[in-house]
Amino acid sequence: MGFLSLIMFVCWCCSGKAAGEDQPVQTFVIPHSHMDVGWVYTVQESMHAYAANVYSSVTEELSKVKERRFISVEQEFFRLWWDSVASDTQRRQVRQLVKEGRLEFIIGGQVMHDEAVTDLEDEILQLTEGHGFLYETFGVRPQFSWHVDPFGASATTPVLFALAGFNAHLISRIDYDLKDSMQKKKKLQFVWRGSPSLKAQQEIFTHTMDQYSYCTPSHLPFSNRSGFYWNGVALFPDPPKDGLYPNMSLPVTKETVRPYAETMVENIKQRAAWFRTNHVLWPWGCDKQFYNSSVQFRNMDPLMTYINQNSKELGVTVQYATLGEYFQSIHQSNLTWDIRGSEDFLPYSTEPYQAWTGFYASRNVLKGVARRASSKLHVAETLFTRYRISFPDGPVAKDWALDKLRALRWAVSE
Repeated sequence: MGFLSLIMFVCWCCSGKAAGEDQPVQTFVIPHSHMDVGWVYTVQESMHAYAANVYSSVTEELSKVKERRFISVEQEFFRLWWDSVASDTQRRQVRQLVKEGRLEFIIGGQVMHDEAVTDLEDEILQLTEGHGFLYETFGVRPQFSWHVDPFGASATTPVLFALAGFNAHLISRIDYDLKDSMQKKKKLQFVWRGSPSLKAQQEIFTHTMDQYSYCTPSHLPFSNRSGFYWNGVALFPDPPKDGLYPNMSLPVTKETVRPYAETMVENIKQRAAWFRTNHVLWPWGCDKQFYNSSVQFRNMDPLMTYINQNSKELGVTVQYATLGEYFQSIHQSNLTWDIRGSEDFLPYSTEPYQAWTGFYASRNVLKGVARRASSKLHVAETLFTRYRISFPDGPVAKDWALDKLRALRWAVSE
C-alpha cells in the first residue's frame, strides 16, 4: 500500500465512518430470482412450473411502478421465455425496461458456471453464447457478476470476468470460518488480482456476500410461513391455476407492517456492521422466487414505504436498486481496498466436517458426458468452419448447421 493510499485509509478510519454514524443506513434492495439451470428438474420442467411466470409477471409489475427494479442472471431461462413465451407487448416492455436501466442483465451467460470442475473453454463458451444474444437483442453488455451459488470461488473466474469487461465481481459460497473472520474484520470487499502474471491488468473489485448469502430471512418471529416471500413455494409440475401457492406469508397490513419492518431493519443493521461503507446490499429473492410478482411487489412496496417514512426512528432507508446502482455507490465512496492475489476460495466448507471436496470427484458419469459433448462441439465447429471456407455454396445449409451447433452449445452450457 503506497503512502497516499495509507493516508486515505487512515483518514477513513479516523473520520469517514464516524461522520456517517448519524446517517441512516442506505439499503439497496435488489429483487432477483435464483433459477438453477438443470438442478433436480429439467429446464423444460422448471420453465413450465415457474421460470416463465417469473419473467412474464416481473415484466408486468416493473412496467406499473417506476421505482421497481429486477436483475436477470441465468440467460437460458430468459432466452427461452423471450423466444417461445413472451408476447410482442412484453418484448416492447422489456426493451423499455432495459433502456431505463430498471431491468439489468447480470453475468449474461447461459448459466452461473461451476468453478471447481468446469473447463475454462466451456466457461468462455456459455458466456459468449449469452452475451452475443444480449448484444444482438438489446445492444447491452453485462457489467457485473452474481456468482452466488457455485460451490467455492476460484481465482480463474474473476480473471475471466475482468477480461470480459466486467466492472465488479460478486461471490458468496466460501469457507464458513473464513467468511466469519472476514465479516468481523470488515474485509468482505476487496480488489482481486486472480492472475499472478496479468496482475493489475485484470484486477476486479469483489464483493463477498455475508452469512445470509443471496436470500432474505425466511423465518420470522411472528410467522411460521415463508418469511419475506409472500408468493409462497413453487409447485411442480404445474403452477396452481388460482395463483395460491403453499406457505404464502402473512400479507403486509396495518397490523403486520411494524413487525415486518422491525425484522427487516434488524437484519439490515446486522449486515451493515460487516461492511466498511454505509451502503448495504439487501438481496430480495431466493430459489424460484418472483413467479407471482404481483403478490410479491404488492407487499414489498408498502413495507419499504413504511420504513422510509420512519427512517429517522429506524435508522434505515430502503430503495429498489439494480446491482449496478449498488456498485456505483460503493465506487463513489472513494475508499482504498485491500488487494487479494491469486488465492482461491476452495475447497468450500459450510460447517465442521462439511467440506464439499467430494463434489470434485463425484458425478463422474455426468462430468464425462459434459466433457464428451464439449469435445464434439469443438470438432463440429472446426469441421463446419473448414467446410464453409472450402465449399461456401455447398449442399449443407448454413442456417440448419448453425441451429444444430447452437443446440449443442446450449447442451454443453447446461
